[in-house]
Amino acid sequence: MLQSSKWRIRYLKMARLVASWSKDPSTKCGAVIVNANNEIVSTGFNGFPRGISDHDDWLLHRNTKLMMTIHAEVNAILFAKQPLDNCTIYTWPMHACSQCAAMIIQSGIKHHVTIDNPVERWNDSRKIAEVMFNEAKLDVHLYDPLNLEEENEIE
Repeated sequence: MLQSSKWRIRYLKMARLVASWSKDPSTKCGAVIVNANNEIVSTGFNGFPRGISDHDDWLLHRNTKLMMTIHAEVNAILFAKQPLDNCTIYTWPMHACSQCAAMIIQSGIKHHVTIDNPVERWNDSRKIAEVMFNEAKLDVHLYDPLNLEEENEIE
């Protein structure tokens, strides 16, 4: 079951907070996985694997950084300590890439909630992810990032 709009916005804002923990100087991504009971199952942000130094020689060299970085969605899936069947994954600041989409589908997650923020360099990967999600019947819900601040969280 997908959370209500009020909760979806809260979890998107939480994914934005989790993203701020990334040490990547150019792109900070966060993910929050929530079960059908509205309980947080796991969180993750993009970064290097455990034990790998976050020094500038790697963080500031784009190709090296990209080859070493674990995406937020994958970290959240890896950190989960329970099955993810029928869960929802919230991501910030963009739609899952094709590789993360494959992991999301394989893990049993059924909903992806994110913001509508096309990033040019990831467009091809996003298009493939959208095709995969559609074929796997995984629901995707996009929010306008500018409207999140206007939403009233407390009723």
